[in-house]
Amino acid sequence: MADAADLTSASETPIVGPDTRTTPAGRRAAVLFIFFTALMDVVALGLMSPVLPNRIKHFGGAPGMSDALVTARAADISRYFAVTWGVMQFFVAPVLGMLSDRFGRRPVLLFSIFGLGVDYLFMALAPTLAWLFVGRVINGASSASFSTANAYVADITPPQDRAKAFGLMGAAFSVGFILGPALGGLLGEIDLRLPFFVSAGLALCNWLYGFFVLPESLPKERRSPSLNWRRANPIAAFGLLRERPTLLGLSLVMVLFQLAHNVFPSIFILFVGHRWGWGPGPAGTAMLLTGVLSLLVQSFVVQRVVTRVGERGALMIGLCCAAAAFLIYGLAPSWQLFLLGPFLGAFSGLIMPSAQSLMSRRVPGNQQGRLQGVNSAFMGICSIVGPVIYLSTLQFSVSTEKTLGLPGLPLLIAVAFCLSALVAAWFLAHPVADADAPPAPDLAEPSPS
Repeated sequence: MADAADLTSASETPIVGPDTRTTPAGRRAAVLFIFFTALMDVVALGLMSPVLPNRIKHFGGAPGMSDALVTARAADISRYFAVTWGVMQFFVAPVLGMLSDRFGRRPVLLFSIFGLGVDYLFMALAPTLAWLFVGRVINGASSASFSTANAYVADITPPQDRAKAFGLMGAAFSVGFILGPALGGLLGEIDLRLPFFVSAGLALCNWLYGFFVLPESLPKERRSPSLNWRRANPIAAFGLLRERPTLLGLSLVMVLFQLAHNVFPSIFILFVGHRWGWGPGPAGTAMLLTGVLSLLVQSFVVQRVVTRVGERGALMIGLCCAAAAFLIYGLAPSWQLFLLGPFLGAFSGLIMPSAQSLMSRRVPGNQQGRLQGVNSAFMGICSIVGPVIYLSTLQFSVSTEKTLGLPGLPLLIAVAFCLSALVAAWFLAHPVADADAPPAPDLAEPSPS
């Protein structure tokens, strides 16, 4: 038995590492909890992705307008929707990250998931474009909880297994975007409001699941001792990069890739609708194919590639494949060739797990929420800048298609961002020793209170 001096010393030492005393079976169970929580969230989000641009077209169109004019106008309106969503991510994500470091991951996740459920109902019942816009504002704030889910994963996973665990989180996103858009496309053919109602039901079921089942990953003794509201300022939150300069290069890689990746949520539905004449059904099916292939890579390939070539090598392979896929999407002369893109693009699923794992190694356990908040703030910036770039470019390329003949111009811009990220990764994404690795207490049990 430890003596009093040993106990006093232990109580004064902050325990910030992953829970190495928890059994592997316990860690797997905890990862599965958060996997299913993230999965239901993403299914709900994916349900509305094939129909939101069409609802905007419904509100923004006018009798007698050609399809090109309606698409260009919807692209213009969608730009404001997307930028607003990114602004909310930028301001809210650091706050949620800081709150999760102080009060635990579970209450922050539950509050955000409940907010999403209420918001989907709001958007389903929105009678005008203005009300739909308000719903998008709320959605941007609530969706910032994904950073807390990633911090949860970092809490319960040893550093050497984090690429695999983050890959599993990526698989949750892939499964969600398999089921969500496919089902959303089918429901959208019935009624454009129906996917929003189903999304609300899924989000609220997810909240109930988390309330009764999801354990807390960050016990009280591992939490930040106080709230520092200066760090909740999204600009001040980036002070973490100044405190840990080795994060800066990886942050640049992630920003460049996120700028490239934003081309899909920004223009995919409008692009394939204009280029190939696809409605919600075919567009949802294409997203289904993309999701299935990404799921296979993230579930069965990530850990094997990381084991063989390391996290840095996996990151660079993913960036090469992403650039090649965007090139196919942008230049494909037929929809058959266009559908070759997802087979290469699936290997972009190597990028985020590898980058997240490299970054989490540079930060102690009681700052993982702060790190994920900063990452989400960067994603928010990309969600502001990306849609402005891509929707403006789509509007220009659609309007000048007869003279310029390059409707895939936005996707070629994404290629340039991917290649820039590849160069940055080559010079800046070097492995480092883990920031900490002491043992941590067992996961706290969920409580209904």
